[in-house]
Amino acid sequence: MAVTIPPLERSDFLTGQPLVDGTEICGDSTYAITNPATGEALANVAKLGAAQTYRAIESNSRAFIDWRKRHAQERARLLHDWLALVRLHRQDLGLLMTAEQGKPLAEALGEVDYAASFIQWFAEEARRVYGEVIPGSADRRIIVIRQPVGVAGAITPWNFPAAMITRKVAPALAAGCTVTLKPSELTPLTAFALAKLALEAGIPPGVFNVVCGDAPAIGSVLTSHPDVTKFTFTGSTAVGKLLTAQCATTLKRVSMELGGNAPLLVFDDADLDQAVEGTIASKFRNTGQTCVCANRILVQGGIHDRFVEALAARVSAFTVGNGLEGATDQGPLITRAAFDKVQGHVADAIAQGGGIVTGGKRHGAGELFFQPTVLTGANPAMRLADEETFGPVAPVFRFDTEAEALALANATRSGLAAYAFTRDIDRAWRVAEGLETGMVGMNNGIVSTETAPFGGIKESGLGREGSRHGIDEFLEMKTINLGVRS
Repeated sequence: MAVTIPPLERSDFLTGQPLVDGTEICGDSTYAITNPATGEALANVAKLGAAQTYRAIESNSRAFIDWRKRHAQERARLLHDWLALVRLHRQDLGLLMTAEQGKPLAEALGEVDYAASFIQWFAEEARRVYGEVIPGSADRRIIVIRQPVGVAGAITPWNFPAAMITRKVAPALAAGCTVTLKPSELTPLTAFALAKLALEAGIPPGVFNVVCGDAPAIGSVLTSHPDVTKFTFTGSTAVGKLLTAQCATTLKRVSMELGGNAPLLVFDDADLDQAVEGTIASKFRNTGQTCVCANRILVQGGIHDRFVEALAARVSAFTVGNGLEGATDQGPLITRAAFDKVQGHVADAIAQGGGIVTGGKRHGAGELFFQPTVLTGANPAMRLADEETFGPVAPVFRFDTEAEALALANATRSGLAAYAFTRDIDRAWRVAEGLETGMVGMNNGIVSTETAPFGGIKESGLGREGSRHGIDEFLEMKTINLGVRS
């Protein structure tokens, strides 16, 4: 079957392979990368394992000796050169991402821009790794410097195949670390393309390696190898806990961006149009397949019916389809298992008294497409109240008081993001401070930006990515206590 993806200027992006020490490498076998919208094979990719991961880390260790000594201005220049190539090949990267991940092309192109923003931000932060001088005594001077932590292992998910990579790799490289990255087995082509562009930008071989294939074998090496001193992961809470435990054997520095169960609160005094648009931006981005999307929509009784009617009207008008065949608002779910989970959540909600306002079934666009759905009568006993749906389903819960809304919102072990809509400034502060999450979107459905720290509390993770704090995850402090003769 011919691959129905528009011709790429960089045809090698479709034939890319894992990259170790500046060279594309082969494994003992290959596996197919498929388009979730059509099921067609896009490319055959080498399936790597423990041996190749050891080789990648060894090359990281060799490259680190030189890379850490490079002046910050030189690392910044190389990151800017990488940025320029990413922007130059924006269209190809967007098409590639839509083909292997399924998101609408407009969203894919937006993600390329978002990914580029992290490279730009941390290229600038490379020159701002400051130390400090602490007042000592007459015969001592105390100086604190910050140095790269060393070799970093990184694992990224399929839902943002470009941005989740640059949000980790760019600060690591800016700090002077080297990285071995394992992207999702479902979406490695975007990762290979980004690594290839980094190499073409002049980032030395061995500084940024990419391996994929046998996930347990690769993950085991990244979390146990003594040369890996920093480990960063974005993915499910269950897997994050397992990897954190594995990292404990060598006491690695760990940062985890894990699952969410984001509440979105709409109060009676909210601007209705703003609340609906914010809900759509949060809930239906990437077909609902984001860790920060609104999983539970809590609406106060006085505005509930009007909000549901307005939201359903917007959702029912979405264009659903293959992002490579024209303008779309929603794409496919990533796998059969993902589709089955969404379908199961809807069936469970109906069985427990929920009502479908719009959607609720498989979409005619293809096997992995689900109709954008709004359902009412949601309650805490439903599966979707406790589990991330990770799909285009907006369940609406009704509440009466602010205290009830906060109690419902916080009744979860997750604590990544939350959203609230109100025109009462006092309530806005009370709710923002009362929500048990690492990020709050107040009258805003988008919390992600390279300029602000991204991360959660409770079982949603450790550490922060993005912002000036993001580079700190890849730096160690060293205290120099200097004796001085008077």
